[in-house]
Amino acid sequence: MHRVFNFSSGPSALPLPVLEKAQKELCNYQQTGISVMEMSHRSSAYQEIMDETTSLLKELMEIPYNYQILFLPGGASLQFSMVPLNLLRKSKKADYIHTGSWSKKAIAEAKKYGEIRIAASSDEQQFREVPVLNKMVFDDEADYVHITVNNTIEGTCFHQIPHTGNVPLVADMSSNILSTYCDVSAFGIIYAGAQKNLGTAGVTIVLVREDLIGNAASDCPTMLDYQTHSKHRSLYNTPPSFSIYITKLVLEWLKEMGGVSAIESLNREKARLLYTFLDESKLFTSNVARNSRSLMNIPFTTDSDDLNQKFIEEAKAAGLVTLGGHRSVGGMRASIYNAMPLEGVQELVAFMSNFEMNNR
Repeated sequence: MHRVFNFSSGPSALPLPVLEKAQKELCNYQQTGISVMEMSHRSSAYQEIMDETTSLLKELMEIPYNYQILFLPGGASLQFSMVPLNLLRKSKKADYIHTGSWSKKAIAEAKKYGEIRIAASSDEQQFREVPVLNKMVFDDEADYVHITVNNTIEGTCFHQIPHTGNVPLVADMSSNILSTYCDVSAFGIIYAGAQKNLGTAGVTIVLVREDLIGNAASDCPTMLDYQTHSKHRSLYNTPPSFSIYITKLVLEWLKEMGGVSAIESLNREKARLLYTFLDESKLFTSNVARNSRSLMNIPFTTDSDDLNQKFIEEAKAAGLVTLGGHRSVGGMRASIYNAMPLEGVQELVAFMSNFEMNNR
């Protein structure tokens, strides 16, 4: 079997052991005689999948007892609406940190429901770094503060989480969840689409502190109320069952790898290899400020669009695929999520070195 190194930003690479186990169980899940894709979400077999996924998440993320774990459809983009519908309950005001394309979309959606203030922004820096935050920039009367922790397109990341006092902090962690240690208790809500570090597209993991459930707007649609899903343990309607199953397999793999601390060490080594090469290169450059560099998404470029395209095509021929940058910024981007092995980054760096020697 020939497999390439997939540097896609999402849907992203999955661990090979996960794919192999899913393949083995595809037609007959644990001797039930049926596939998970055919299984009733009300069955005891599927309830075990839900329970095991929940238990693994609690263990790996050290989730406190007063948080609910919800498995929801709609991707992280649906949370752009669900968060304000559920949390804009007192002042009807919220603070947002603007750091790129995804925060822009979150802000636009939230403005439909309340008074949204951009408390800090890196727009003037072309989103090449994240703003420095302290409690003074936040409104004490805000119902919540929203932050996009890792910016997939821009390649930036908050390495220190701001303290927001008594105001709940809401975090989009779609592209960095489980990649490094996270103190869940510092957040009111954490949400993440699964298709980067958790599994396949279709399910969104939402961690909600219990005191933030049950206060949705009176006209909030039933399916957009966190209480609906909390009360029914994410089984109010048919959930994205196969995606949740794949998430379970990914979490099992992560636990076998040694958990978050082990994968964080590996992620830091992968990022160090690539950033070191970029910093020493005379052909490739990274425009991201060093103090804001993402461990997950690393954009880079040459000084020529033609050369960029040549690099992408030759890399693909060498088995290094999906290295094109986002259409809004161009260039190249290597997404090196948890499932990307160290060997993949080593191969990429070796290819970049040879490409530089041949294109001086």
